[in-house]
Amino acid sequence: MKSEHAYRTITEVAELLQVQPSVLRFWETQFSQIKPTKRMGRRYYQSEDVVLLAKIRDYLYKDLLTIKGVQKKLKQSDALGDPLPQTGNQKADIQALVQELNDIKMELAQYI
Repeated sequence: MKSEHAYRTITEVAELLQVQPSVLRFWETQFSQIKPTKRMGRRYYQSEDVVLLAKIRDYLYKDLLTIKGVQKKLKQSDALGDPLPQTGNQKADIQALVQELNDIKMELAQYI
């Protein structure tokens, strides 16, 4: 498993979040908060980016918000100075996210 501070490729993040890389590229055009590092044309995401992308995915797919609705929600959070609810322990936040995604993966596996 990669370090919490390691950069992740778009493919790794897409697999982790169970979306297509094209979805992540589209979200990047719709949400100004998503700013992956780009080197030689490739996108690299930090752990904070992954947490933000997971929150966007949840707003869209679980809460069924529209793109505009998510933009508004993120803008409100930014205005409060806390774009994402976190425990203050980045490692714990990432581990919780990974566990949640693994649980979702196991649930989906029974349908395949």
